[in-house]
Amino acid sequence: MVQGYQFIDINAKGEGIVVAAFDNQVAYCTQAGATVTARVVAALRDLLARGEGGALLDAIRAWPGAPLADALPLRIAGGIHALHLKGADPALAAIYEDCPGVDDAAIVAAAIHAHEADLLPWLDGPPQTNEAGRSSNFIAAMLWLVRQGLPPRFQCLEIGSSAGINLMLDRYHYDLGGVQVGPRPGAMQFKPHWQGNPPPDHAIEIAATRGCDVAPVDLTDPAAALRLKAYIWPEHGVRFERMAAAIAEAGKSPPDLVEMNAADFVDAELAKPHAAGTTRVLMHSIVWQYVPEDQQARVTAAMEAAGARATPERPLAWIAQEANRVLHLHELVVRYWPGGGAPVMLARAHPHGASIDWQA
Repeated sequence: MVQGYQFIDINAKGEGIVVAAFDNQVAYCTQAGATVTARVVAALRDLLARGEGGALLDAIRAWPGAPLADALPLRIAGGIHALHLKGADPALAAIYEDCPGVDDAAIVAAAIHAHEADLLPWLDGPPQTNEAGRSSNFIAAMLWLVRQGLPPRFQCLEIGSSAGINLMLDRYHYDLGGVQVGPRPGAMQFKPHWQGNPPPDHAIEIAATRGCDVAPVDLTDPAAALRLKAYIWPEHGVRFERMAAAIAEAGKSPPDLVEMNAADFVDAELAKPHAAGTTRVLMHSIVWQYVPEDQQARVTAAMEAAGARATPERPLAWIAQEANRVLHLHELVVRYWPGGGAPVMLARAHPHGASIDWQA
């Protein structure tokens, strides 16, 4: 459990919930070693609490949705980080260089008032946290599925793909507790800190990948790439290196990514012919909280119906790395058919791929 969290329903709305969401985000960033991001979010919280005026802060205070589920603090923190990355507000450097003894709230307030028109659109959509390190979880889960008897050839479908960085997972190399997977050296290399037994060691093949997003990001567009970089916490330098590698890979061969909501995409893909000897797998990471409840229900119903039709030659699996909002941890959970479809928690995993605590 992260110290400083308030145990609040993720879908809670109303007076007091907005500031509580900012408090929780400060606690999470602090626990994750993201001190700069914690400073930015804490400054925003303080401005909200003291009644600082302006269209942006008023819009945040009057947020009509659930600020926790909507990741409201990270929406605006991304916008402020973008100002810094563009060099649009030099005073922000004092925070992003983690200088002590400065008035963070005053700096952030000045930036907000000077750039309010640029910042307001950042409230319109959730953060695009497209992190390549999460693909380690997908690969580890596929190894486990092969141990359960599913074919080692995978057709991967991803919802909430953002820029499709994890759709290129077959181009990366992984060291998962000593188990080696993928090409060498690979476009990126991942060696998450591993706890517990290693995953099963099997050869696997990624036959195809396809994903969807309601607002897909074109990595070859510099403005779109900057937006993705703005959502990366500045303390995590390796993630900027990964983003550069992903941009280079997309330039060689872009991921297969379509603009579509999660429910429509899953319905459409499950209706297509399923090749024998192939495991069709739905996968997603840090996405489910942004999927509307009616679409969550449709996706679940579609997967369970398709699972009831699954056979050993044409099995179906569902891999999810999502937040456990009770424990405030991120878990890697798998369901598969035939096999009952009961959820199996394989690991607790860092949301950016830094570590995997394997429990399977």
